[in-house]
Order: sequence, then C-alpha cells, then structure tokens
Amino acid sequence: MAFDFHGDLRGWDLEGFHQGGDTELWKRLGAHRVTIQDDERGSVDGVRFTVWAPNARQVQVVGDFNWWTGDEMSLIPGSGVWGRFIEGLDDGTLYKFRIETADGRWIEKTDPMGQFFEQAPNNGGIVYTSRYLWSDDEWIARRSTAQAHAEPMSIYEVHLGGWRRGLSYLELAEQLVDYVKWQGYTHVELMPVAEFPFEGSWGYQGTGYFAPTSRFGKPDDFRHLVDKLHQAGIGVILDWVPGHFPKDDFALGRFDGTALYEHADPRQGEHQDWGTYIFNYGRNEVKSFLVSNALYWIKEFHIDGLRVDAVASMLYLDYSRNEGEWVPNQYGGRENLEAIDFLRYVNKHLYEREPGILMIAEESTSFPGVTRPVDQGGLGFGFKWNMGWMNDSLRYVEADPVHRQYKHNLMTFAMVYAYSENFILPISHDEVVHGKGSMVNKVPQDDFRKFATLRAFYSYMWAFPGKKLTFMGNEFGQREEFNESASLSWHYADTPNHHGLKQLFTDLNRIYKDEAAFWELDNDPDGFRWINADDSAGNTFSWLRRSRSGELIACLFNFSPNPHNEHTVALPREGTWTEILNTDSAAYDGTGQFGNYGRVIATATHGGDGAALAQVCLPPLGAVWLKWDPAATATDPGDAGTGA
Repeated sequence: MAFDFHGDLRGWDLEGFHQGGDTELWKRLGAHRVTIQDDERGSVDGVRFTVWAPNARQVQVVGDFNWWTGDEMSLIPGSGVWGRFIEGLDDGTLYKFRIETADGRWIEKTDPMGQFFEQAPNNGGIVYTSRYLWSDDEWIARRSTAQAHAEPMSIYEVHLGGWRRGLSYLELAEQLVDYVKWQGYTHVELMPVAEFPFEGSWGYQGTGYFAPTSRFGKPDDFRHLVDKLHQAGIGVILDWVPGHFPKDDFALGRFDGTALYEHADPRQGEHQDWGTYIFNYGRNEVKSFLVSNALYWIKEFHIDGLRVDAVASMLYLDYSRNEGEWVPNQYGGRENLEAIDFLRYVNKHLYEREPGILMIAEESTSFPGVTRPVDQGGLGFGFKWNMGWMNDSLRYVEADPVHRQYKHNLMTFAMVYAYSENFILPISHDEVVHGKGSMVNKVPQDDFRKFATLRAFYSYMWAFPGKKLTFMGNEFGQREEFNESASLSWHYADTPNHHGLKQLFTDLNRIYKDEAAFWELDNDPDGFRWINADDSAGNTFSWLRRSRSGELIACLFNFSPNPHNEHTVALPREGTWTEILNTDSAAYDGTGQFGNYGRVIATATHGGDGAALAQVCLPPLGAVWLKWDPAATATDPGDAGTGA
C-alpha cells in the first residue's frame, strides 16, 4: 500500500533550507528508510522520497518497485519540495524522479541528494542506509586538537581508478594503505570520489554530490577505506568541486525545467572552457545544498579535509571570458561577491563545527587573504596550493643545466611571498597531463641526469617552507603521462633509477616527519634563512631550517652536472654537522662517490660574527642535508671534509 503523504517531513523542517542555513540537508531531502505512525496500524516501515523542484507542475517517483510507471508525489506546502512515502520499500530500491516542467515537458532526473547510484553508464539512485561501525575514535579525537600549520604534512595524491586499476575500495583498503604507510606520507588526497558519469573527467564533473562512486563498491566500502587509513595514522583529504557541474540531462542542470542550481544567464551560469554549469551561489537553497555537501563528507565519511577545486574560477566573474562575456557585480567589479560570501560561510562553518579539519584552496591568482581567517577579512581557508612556486620550479628543472644559471631566480623568488599565505607545495596530476609530459620526461638529457635531477628537486621541495603534495607515480618516476584508464606502470617501479627514487621518497618522508625544523615554523620567517641564494654560476642553493627549540638543518643543492668537491658554506654553529641525506647515495641509485663521510666540521672564523666555515662535497645534480649535532665531538676535522 502507498501512502500519499510525506512521512515525517513538514514545511517547517525546510525553513533552514530556504534561508541558506540548513547544513545537514541530506537528512531531509533524498530517499530515506523511515518508520511512520499510522492511526490504524501503528508503525509502518518504508522509504520517504523528497526532492526540491519548485517550478514543476507534477513530480513522480519511478523505480523498480512500480515498474517505472510513476507514483505521484505531492507538494509540501510553501516549500517547493515534493514528497512521497511508500510502504514496504527497503535498501536496494532503484529509483529516479520524473518531472513535468512548466512548459509541459516530462524529464527524468536522478536524485540530487542520492547517496548511492548505479554504475555508469546507468544512473539510477539506489536507496542506501549505512550500517558501518567505525574504529577510528583515537584518530578523530587527535584530529580535534591538531595544529596543522605546525605539524608535518606530506600528501600523496591518488586517482583511485588508476593507482592499480581494477581494485575495489576494500582491496585499496589493504594495498593502498600498506603502500602509503610504507612510503611515510601523512595524508592521502583522493581525486573526486563523488559519483561521475564520464571517466575522462577524472571525477571533476560530478553528478552525484552525496554518493561515493559505485565503480569501486558501496558507500560503506568507502567508509572502510577511510577507516583503515585512519587506523594506519594517515589522514584523508577529498577533492571537492563546488565550482561547476556538468550538463548531463539526467543530473542537476535545468533540474525542474528551469535554472534551479545554476544561473540562467550563460554569462554567469556557464563555463566556456569546460562546457559546464556554474552554481548560483546567491540562491539560499544552493548554499544549503553545497555547505551540507561539504559537511556530509566530513561527518558521514570521516574525511579530514576538503581541497576545493578551481577556486579562482569561483572568485572572478570574468574568469576565462572576453570583454562583454560576463556580468559585473553590483559595484561594477569583476569579483564574484556571492561566491566569496559562500566560501567564507562554508570555511567558517566547517572549522567551527569540526575543529582540526583542513580546508585547502586550489587558487592560482594573487587574490588577497585566501588563508586569512574570515573575521580578519579573509576567505578562511587553512591552506592554499602554491601554484607560483610550482610553475617557477618546474621551469627551472626543465631547463638544460647549462642554462639554469639564467633562471636562478625562479628557485628563489617564492621566498619573497612565502609567508603571505599558508602554502602547500603541489606537484599534482595537473603537471603530468595534457601533453605536459611526466616528471621524468620534463628533465632533459639521459636517465642519469633525469633521475639525479629529480632526486635533487624533490629534496629541495621537501626542505622548502610549505607542506608537500605529490601525485601518484611521481615517487618512482612514472614515465608515461597520467591516464585514468590505465594503472601506474608498476612493472618498472623496482628497476634501476626508479627503485632508488622510490626509496628516496620513503627517506624524505621519514626524515621530514622526524625533524621539526622542516615543519614547525613553516609559517614563521624564523624557520628559514638563506645561506647562499645568489650562486647562479654554480647552480647551487643553500639555506637553513630551524625548529622552535633551535634545532638546525642546513640544506644544500647542486643543480649542475659537475660536482663541487670543496664547496665552502658559512654555518651559524661551529662543530659537527651530521649528513642526514645525500641524494647521490647508492641506496638511491646514485653514484655513491660524492659524500662527506657522514659529517662535516664547521670551524669558527675570526671575524667575530659567529659564523663558521665548512667544506662540503656537493654531488652533481644532488642534494645534501646536514644537521647540527651540538653533542658530537669533532676529534679530527680532517677526516670529515670531502670525499666518498
């Protein structure tokens, strides 16, 4: 028997939705197993279907339970929301909504709040109730008191379908977790997991904002993957895409025949580059939808942070548009004031609601205050990707070594603005697609120079102020560009050069986490000091990293193919500096011929300035890290100068 009412949902339950303040909309809209009270029979179990379609003439719920013929839904007064309770339905029920538009057309749509969908190319919603029991209480408790800016963060970016193709969430919970734990990353960042129809979009054109893609299993299987990562001490960041959505006719676009989630004017509501719609951030119901979606992943799936995709496209009304193709804001400017208000709202709400989570902006412009708190006039993100650092440093390593002396400032310029925001240094999937070539193939000349340069570059990256992110495959020197329809090339990951690079990443992460000098003062100028920023002729760079307690690590880099056997550096302390990393080590498939016998001795000068000089052997295309050891006794300075 079907009941022609809305279960336990009433108009006043939706007031927050219409005011833009409903942050848990998934509990009200969508398909839910509920129990209602019938005057004659008492408790009755079934599924409540609800959908927002304010401009529809009629709405029906269709599915396998009614042979796709349609059961009429009724309008909840004053809400624009249609509802229907159907007795006897349970999890696994397949459904969609059929909508008669204002102009008399019938269109079929999937549930915007659906929590589980059929696998593409099918797109029906599946009624689903989580029964997962979490085992990550210790992790969540620790997260609530975390101080992310003063803690280590090295992120492994993963496309779940391409890491090892064919693995399910449950299989990834074993293989991916073991690998990431062995490599030593603190976090994984998953490219968009929310359901998407076109595999070539990598998930960035999603149609099921509240549903982990069914390609790899059920929603509780994804919960299990997150849980296992947490139990292994690994945080989970999820790519979140509130900037645009695709035009697939079964999804959000023109949902009830009108521009419901998007702007009607294509100058405001369409991305020319991507062929997608832009959310109408000024509409309260859209704000409720999106902020609820952000909180949903954190509450329901214990996600530790959201990396917000394409923030620049949200901030500017003229983003990738020519003159006359955009509509100025009310003050005649190019800033999208409604999007800015929305980003401030979602960041402020999430940080207050779930202390310890991370909100990360992929933002490529100089928009001020991206990581400044909202109450100080900022956007309220915790971190921002440092796209300037990424572009400049890659231009440097792509240059032939003989030409690097003319591009020296590309590697030093980032320190000019290093403390203007809280930065993450990203070498992401965007750098190894669309003809840009893999990281290995960006570097000129033979394999020795390619891999030696990469070892030096990643060591430079791990020692530079800012948190770290690298895309899967970079850690072993994937030679091919990223291809979402194929696995990484694991068959050569343990061959010469590749294996050494992979081992280096393990050691970089271990040393990085062990040494507070690399992360404790990431956002404080006291944590960094140049030793020599001006040796363009030698293609060398050197600096000091410092912890709050005064621990010192000297980081030296040689991007020339020539060794500097007696490179003189001025260090702030005399005595023993222990070599804690040398990228020319045979363990990393280097030559093993250019080292410092495990330490160098710094001898005080007579200038009275407190400086001490040391002779350091810098390997060709190599990096050396030296840690000051105040307790060590330098018995014979001559045995610790240069050499193998």
